[in-house]
Amino acid sequence: MRKLLLQSLFRQPLTEQAPRPDDAAIAELAATVGRTARRRLGRSLSIREVDAGSCNGCELEIHALSNPYYDVERFGIRFVASPRHADVLLVTGPVTKNMREALERTYNATPDPKWVVAAGDCARDGGCFAGSYAVVGGVSAIVPVDLHIPGCPPPPMTILRGLLSLLEEVDSGGAAR
Repeated sequence: MRKLLLQSLFRQPLTEQAPRPDDAAIAELAATVGRTARRRLGRSLSIREVDAGSCNGCELEIHALSNPYYDVERFGIRFVASPRHADVLLVTGPVTKNMREALERTYNATPDPKWVVAAGDCARDGGCFAGSYAVVGGVSAIVPVDLHIPGCPPPPMTILRGLLSLLEEVDSGGAAR
């Protein structure tokens, strides 16, 4: 036991180093999303994240947006607990039979203008879960989708770029509902 303790004190950790994206690029991207949201909505962008039956890979990347490294709330992007306070529904995973009605109700409870973003390959077409007896299909089979963010799972920077492209399209007059 003592040998193991001494080895652990002098050995380097076996974990990988954190990715080192350009901090300025992250800050600029998030600030641009915040400015565009304020220009379009007159306030911060509110997102309601809905897990429609995923493996939680996409949720981990979405939650990373709120950690101290990305901290998107400082740029006016916030996650809300109720669809009644949301501008964007960020849906992950394939829609399962048990989540179909919940997703429809969440969509109907979201006030206009509202946009739906399908994050990840599973949300687009069912991904590796397609054809399962428990899966209805991708998000677009249940509710209209304004933007698909590809990836399995999509990294936080890709999610931010997707939100920016959605807001820019809306700001130019497209994708409004």
